[in-house]
Amino acid sequence: MRIDELHFLVAEDSGFQRRLLVQILDEMGAARVTEAADGHEALRICRGAETPVHISVIDIDMPRMDGIELIRRLAEHNYDEAVIVSSALDPAVLAAVETMSRAYGIHLLGVVEKPATPDKLMPLIRAYKPPSQRAKAAAPANQPRLEDILEGLKNNEFEPYFQPKVELASGRVWGAEALARWHRPHHGLVPPAAFVPLLEQHGMLDRLAWPIIEKSVTACVRWQQEHLPLRVAINLSFSTLADPGFAESVAAFAALKGVDPDRIIFEVTESVAMTDVPHCLENLARLRMKGFHLSVDDFGTGHSSLKQLLRIPFGELKLDRSFVSGAARHAARNSVLRSSLELAGRLHLHTVGEGVETQEDWDLLHKLGCESAQGFLIGRPMAAGPFHQWLVERMTPDCDIVWRR
Repeated sequence: MRIDELHFLVAEDSGFQRRLLVQILDEMGAARVTEAADGHEALRICRGAETPVHISVIDIDMPRMDGIELIRRLAEHNYDEAVIVSSALDPAVLAAVETMSRAYGIHLLGVVEKPATPDKLMPLIRAYKPPSQRAKAAAPANQPRLEDILEGLKNNEFEPYFQPKVELASGRVWGAEALARWHRPHHGLVPPAAFVPLLEQHGMLDRLAWPIIEKSVTACVRWQQEHLPLRVAINLSFSTLADPGFAESVAAFAALKGVDPDRIIFEVTESVAMTDVPHCLENLARLRMKGFHLSVDDFGTGHSSLKQLLRIPFGELKLDRSFVSGAARHAARNSVLRSSLELAGRLHLHTVGEGVETQEDWDLLHKLGCESAQGFLIGRPMAAGPFHQWLVERMTPDCDIVWRR
C-alpha cells in the first residue's frame, strides 16, 4: 500500500512531540493521521475507527495507560494491524518492549528512538503489509504434514548439510556441524523449521536422528580416508537420549564404519543438559566414556545453572547466534559474550561462536578470546559433495584446510 492509502494513529502524551510526528507523517505523504493523548484514547480509536488504523505510532511513557499496557490491551483484542514504538527511554527498556510485543503477537514494524525523523520512519512504513498478505506468507501452501515427513524419512529423503567450523586465530578448518535438510520431491530443499517443530511436537525427533547420524558418520569415513583432519558435530534431542541403548548403538555403528569416536561431537541444548531423566544422563556419560565429545549448543538461551552444566562432561560451549550477530554494536550482547567466554575459559571449555555473518562479528569474537567460529561469513551449510569440494579448494600443501577472508 502507498503511504497516502494508510491510516496512521499517533499515541503521544506530549503535545509538541505529537504535533511533530503528525507534521513528519504529513510531509512524507500520509493523507490520514489520527491523534491520541494517552493509551485509553488510542485503544478506543483502534477499536472503533470506521477505517482500520493501519499503523499505530506509540510512545511508551504516557500517563494513565502507558504504551506497554496499550500494546498488551491491543493484543487482547486481537489487533492485527501494525505498531511502531517511538520513545526516548533506555535502549534496554525498548529492547524488552520489542520482545514483549512480538511475544504478544503484535505486528511490530520496529522501534524508533526519539526524535523521530523521516529517515527513521520510512523504512518501517515501507515494510508494512496488510494482515491478509502476512497471513498468506505465514501459511505456505506446501507446508508439510506429519505424514509427509514420516513418508520422507521412510524414503530416505533427509540428509546432513555441513557448515564449517574454523579456528579464529589461524583460519584452520577443523570441523563441521551436520544440519538436517529434506530433499522433498517436487518441492525442493526444505529447511528444518518446516519439519523439526512438528517432529518435536509429536515426540518423534529420534526418527530423524539416526539417518543424520548414519550419513554424517559415513561422511567421516571419507574424510578419514583422504586424511582430512575434521570432526563432525551432530545434534541430539531429548527423545534420542531417552533411548537407554543409544550410546551403545552409536558406538557400535562408529566401530562398524571404522570411525574414531574422537572425530564425533554430540551437541545438546541447555534444556537437554538440564534434564534429570536417568537414561539421558546415562547416555551422555557413556558417550564421553567411549571417546565421543559433548558440546553445549545455543549457550545463553536456556535456563541452566552452572551447577547443572557441570554435572555432564562437556568439552565445548557454543555461543548462540542471538548474542554473536551484531554484538559489536550492542552493549548487552557484548557483555553476555564476554562473561560467557570468561566462564568457558575458567572451565577449560573450547568455545565456538555461532551466527558469524560479518567481519565485525569475527573480529569481536577473536578480540574477546573465542577460539572458533561458525556462520555464513565462513560458509553456508553444504551437501556432502559440495562441502568436500569446498574443503579440497582450501587444502594447503601441508594437508591443512585453511579458510581465508
